[in-house]
Amino acid sequence: MGATGAPGPVTRSTLRQQIAEALRDEVLAGRLHPGEEFTVKEIAEQYGVSATPVREALVDLAAQELLEAVQHRGFQVRAFSVEDFRYIVQARVLVSDGIFDRLTARARAADRAFPDEAEAASLLAVRRRGEECQRAAQSGELSVLIGYDLRFWRELSSLFGNPYLTDFLHRLRVQAWVCTVQHLRRLSDLREHMWAGHTSLVDALGRGDTTESRRLVAESNSFSLELVERLTASGREQGTRTPGDG
Repeated sequence: MGATGAPGPVTRSTLRQQIAEALRDEVLAGRLHPGEEFTVKEIAEQYGVSATPVREALVDLAAQELLEAVQHRGFQVRAFSVEDFRYIVQARVLVSDGIFDRLTARARAADRAFPDEAEAASLLAVRRRGEECQRAAQSGELSVLIGYDLRFWRELSSLFGNPYLTDFLHRLRVQAWVCTVQHLRRLSDLREHMWAGHTSLVDALGRGDTTESRRLVAESNSFSLELVERLTASGREQGTRTPGDG
């Protein structure tokens, strides 16, 4: 394996989940690279545990499309292509447009505008998370940003009351970061490559301004897609092999 640093001890209580989260973090940190292969035995030895929870964790990550099973060899980190990223963004757009359509229809029907008192209080907590995202983005702290960004969007989407949509959007965002991080790690200065409109989005939602909220989400999606397309093209020009290349 190409992971750096020795892993910490893993307790027996939630082995499957802990191993899955640890490996996911290794992928997001760019220490496990697209196409890199490893076996159940290698992971079990690294964490000092039996093969069963490791195999279960790897199967879970494969179900999340972060890993792929390699016949007779174990697993490998999935290599997302630019086309994959376009599909991820397209799926996010379809879901978020549906959410905004629902909010707009609810307001027009004078049923209950978003946000109500409880949702407004929750938005304050989400805004604080957004402030953390922006500080990390403006300072170019990629690993910190990824963690805060994933929590920001998960907490924000949970306000709309559908846990299935929340889980689906979170899974798409993890996949998007896995695709993006491999390119960003090549850059010496990340500050101009990070979207930092988190608090503006929360403020627009707090005002009940679904038009501006929709625009900011679209801006975020367009920013990330253009970034991946640009960095992929740049990597090819420099002779760097990128996922999806032959």
